[in-house]
Amino acid sequence: MALSTRHLLGIKDLNKADIELIFETADNFKTVLNRPIKKVPSLRDVTIANIFFENSTRTRLSFELAEKRLSADVVNFAASSSSVSKGETLIDTVNNILAMKVDMVVMRHPYAGAGIFLSKHVKAQIVNAGDGAHEHPTQALLDAFSIRERYGDVAGKKVVIVGDILHSRVALSNILCLKQLGAEVMVCGPTTLIPKYIGSLGVKVEHNLIKALNWCDVANMLRIQLERQDIKYFPSLREYTMLYGLNKQILDGLNKEITVMHPGPINRGVEITSDVADSKQSIILDQVENGVAIRMAVLYLLAGQAV
Repeated sequence: MALSTRHLLGIKDLNKADIELIFETADNFKTVLNRPIKKVPSLRDVTIANIFFENSTRTRLSFELAEKRLSADVVNFAASSSSVSKGETLIDTVNNILAMKVDMVVMRHPYAGAGIFLSKHVKAQIVNAGDGAHEHPTQALLDAFSIRERYGDVAGKKVVIVGDILHSRVALSNILCLKQLGAEVMVCGPTTLIPKYIGSLGVKVEHNLIKALNWCDVANMLRIQLERQDIKYFPSLREYTMLYGLNKQILDGLNKEITVMHPGPINRGVEITSDVADSKQSIILDQVENGVAIRMAVLYLLAGQAV
């Protein structure tokens, strides 16, 4: 079995068989991660460059750990301390790294489509670790994998994504992935933070948080992407929290028990309170753990596609 694509640029490039293959491979790697010796020699002769043009903690560490668990050679590159700040272009930057015989590039970039652009101009395989407000495929894969782990299957599950849908790459990738796997998806947030095109993706829209939570099996709470907002989309964070923040009182008052997720970083007290984030209904730390296994699976399967 092999993936149908040479790069991982977005969920839209994956079919259902690809996603299921990634999940099955991640199941095996999760077993490895729970052993006393957590390393396998699968990518011993592969060199991977992590190129981050945007700040990241969890995603960069998760990829780096996945690469090291697979015994790959790892090069880390942060744009803030590089020649990019002197005006060097993206292609020149990456080609200089590839001249050092790098096989694969994991890239985060503030502009949508940066990975797609790069994949057409360089020979290395590209893994998109988030491009602007476009896609974040490995986050969507680990989120769906975490739902599968909790419920046994994603098909038929009702998932609501709450918050800043307009600026969120996690929301778009999640919608595409969950729909592909047969889940029902709803988005919930202020009208100003729901994109106009959302209906074309086959998702429900709800502006009342309580109604959305009573409908769903899983609530994925997104943070407000203040760094991507050039105008004010709502009066204040306090008002947003009053209408769309999830606290223990709301959670306990629902007509059923739901599962709570968050892609991080959490703004505690804004979209989710600490007592919810740390409750038994939360699988936030499971998502972090699953992120390493999913990224190991993606890197391993893509390495098998190398030409």
